[in-house]
Amino acid sequence: MSRVAVLKGGWSVERAVSLVSGRECAKALRALGHEVIEIDVTRDLAALAAALTPRPDAIFNALHGKGGEDGTIQGVLELLRIPYTHSGVIASALAMHKPSAKAVFAAAGLPLAESRVVPRSELAGGDVLPRPFVVKPLDEGSSVGVRIVRPGDNRWMEEARHWQFGDAALVEAYVPGREITVAVMGERALGVLEIRPRNAEMYDYDAKYAPGGSDHLMPAPIHPAAYDEALSIGLSAHRALHCRGVSRSDLRYDDTGGEPGRMVLLELNTQPGMTPTSLVPDIARHAGIDFTTLVGWMVENASCDS
Repeated sequence: MSRVAVLKGGWSVERAVSLVSGRECAKALRALGHEVIEIDVTRDLAALAAALTPRPDAIFNALHGKGGEDGTIQGVLELLRIPYTHSGVIASALAMHKPSAKAVFAAAGLPLAESRVVPRSELAGGDVLPRPFVVKPLDEGSSVGVRIVRPGDNRWMEEARHWQFGDAALVEAYVPGREITVAVMGERALGVLEIRPRNAEMYDYDAKYAPGGSDHLMPAPIHPAAYDEALSIGLSAHRALHCRGVSRSDLRYDDTGGEPGRMVLLELNTQPGMTPTSLVPDIARHAGIDFTTLVGWMVENASCDS
């Protein structure tokens, strides 16, 4: 039996999701016989250090968003020399900052959508890409702030004047087709899942986390060649950023011209959600790995070496 601290909560816009991930992972770890301490993380570093005394054997990092998966908490845990789950400082920071991740993916030869980083002052100055295009915060997760701008959308220019997500935005060519995701566990791509949002034009925050917000089709009902390509892209993205543990790559599959279609890598999540509606547990389950086993493996493979 090990003493495991589960870090959850945090101060990002994904706090609510993190609390659920942390709760579910703590349950699984207790079922495995671990002594579990649940810590609601704040910006109070002294309070975190006190909560980690006596020192746990490992940390399950269930934090999401800024502070939790951007290299910040990873750097703290490196200093404390406590093994933690998921990716290290550099991989976490790169993956969270979408333009930086795209630069690494481009160097690795992975298929990407055309994109530009646009200063906030220029967002309302006119379209920088042909419509439809997608506008994203540079460093948020869970589709927070993501906006699809379509032909005839007369509201966008006004919304652009009030952009709330930093000094710039990532503007990306819209890729039609289907929402695809790939889970990687260590050096193994576990499977490809298709997401079909029920009541949204995109896989937004509500579609991700509300019960019944989307249907998960596992395995993804796509052409076998496209399925294999998605597996390869997911594993290659994991390796390109030097991720460890579990990651999830999100892709678009443009099959509008027939199958096999075109796969496009959107981004990689170094700390995928571990809630009852999350994607990685669904993919792992289809690969014969139940939730408790998945969580246990992640703790067993915890490290404090980036």
